[in-house]
Amino acid sequence: MARQEQVLQLEPPHELKFRGPFTDVVTATLKLGNPTDRNVCFKVKTTAPRRYCVRPNSGIIDAGTSINVSVMLQPFDYDPNEKSKHKFMVQSMLAPYDMTDMEGVWKEAKPEELMDSKLRCAFELPLENDKTSELSSLPKSASSSLDDGEVKKIMEECKRLQMEVQRLREENKQIREEDGLRKRKVTSMASSSHSSSSQAMIREEGLSTRVLALCVLFFVIGVIIGKLAL
Repeated sequence: MARQEQVLQLEPPHELKFRGPFTDVVTATLKLGNPTDRNVCFKVKTTAPRRYCVRPNSGIIDAGTSINVSVMLQPFDYDPNEKSKHKFMVQSMLAPYDMTDMEGVWKEAKPEELMDSKLRCAFELPLENDKTSELSSLPKSASSSLDDGEVKKIMEECKRLQMEVQRLREENKQIREEDGLRKRKVTSMASSSHSSSSQAMIREEGLSTRVLALCVLFFVIGVIIGKLAL
């Protein structure tokens, strides 16, 4: 029995174009539309899985909706004389109404239930005179979003700043601990100084009391001797 015709609408329908330079990740977008009244399961496969990162590479497209699949070509040494032989295949099938396990559905699927579409890959470099016009025509936000090198630099800078903040926090914590230790030492020294001054005052008060008592004693003795002399 012949396979069913693909129900998904692919955009682009036949070819994924990747435009260099290829010194960094280059992303192409594949739009999958489901015009039917049934949910559709899909998978995206490639003949060069080590060269591409596909997100999402499988899933379910609800009836009447569409999704965008990002196909990310990894950096490589581009040879303009080498023709790309990489290909992609979008495989799909109508989702069962009572589906609970998508992987199980794929394993149990019959060949006549599967639908597929194939796309070839094309690599091209921008012309030198096109680079300036492309950059000037792009909004700043778009050009910055396409510059993956700048994104990496920003991520590295964020990590460095996070490490610097952590280091400053540790230094601040150490300073607070040292300050608390100094305060405790000052408080201890102040208490001991206060205690010493209090003891000195007590000794001085005790001495003054004894001197006063001696003066009164001498006065009384003097009065008694005076009376005896009379």
